[in-house]
Amino acid sequence: MDALRIDGLTKTYTNGRHSLKVLQDVSFTLAEGDSCSIVGPSGSGKTTLLGLCAGLDGPSSGTVNLLDIPLGALTEDERAAARNKYIGFVFQNFQLIPTLTALENVMVPLELRGDQSASSDAVSLLDRVGLADRADHYPAQLSGGEQQRVAIARAFINRPRVLFADEPTGNLDADTSGKIENLLFKLNRETGVTLMVATHDMHLAEKTGRIIHLQGGVVVSDTRNGSV
Repeated sequence: MDALRIDGLTKTYTNGRHSLKVLQDVSFTLAEGDSCSIVGPSGSGKTTLLGLCAGLDGPSSGTVNLLDIPLGALTEDERAAARNKYIGFVFQNFQLIPTLTALENVMVPLELRGDQSASSDAVSLLDRVGLADRADHYPAQLSGGEQQRVAIARAFINRPRVLFADEPTGNLDADTSGKIENLLFKLNRETGVTLMVATHDMHLAEKTGRIIHLQGGVVVSDTRNGSV
């Protein structure tokens, strides 16, 4: 099964009489378990494409099939349910809740589902990302790299089948970025999760199995990384 099947995806934003086409006729498929990076300069449409693939927004035209589910045919509530069941997210700015501890932040997605295993699963995941001893710390007490590891643990608490990461190392120094990259690909291999990363960092992109290059909202190249 394909994790993603994208066909003719176009996104145009309209403001009064002005319109801006951010993506134009983007098509590709991504098999389950694969890793793929979306690269390109600022304004090329990377984050927009990621959001459309994840069902966070709807396209102006074209279709998105996530695990054979046609997202365009779903209501907003149904799309939210599909995201909660199948998708994990990692963002550049971590998006942790400042009033919750690391452990509580990781637990949030399962608690929203009423899952009674939230605490034990969260403890296990914090241990897996090397933060078992920081479980009771608040985000402000953690370094940027530690906050991103908490965010990755939170992204995996639902056992997602597809993980979307938007500039996951954008706010980190080179050494910390390397550790976060290694953790993402380790979890990709061990869990079989499909990994799709939007990044301007070619060092990160070259670690994925495939690189899709956007420019001006158009795919200008789509290549397999032979070193992976």
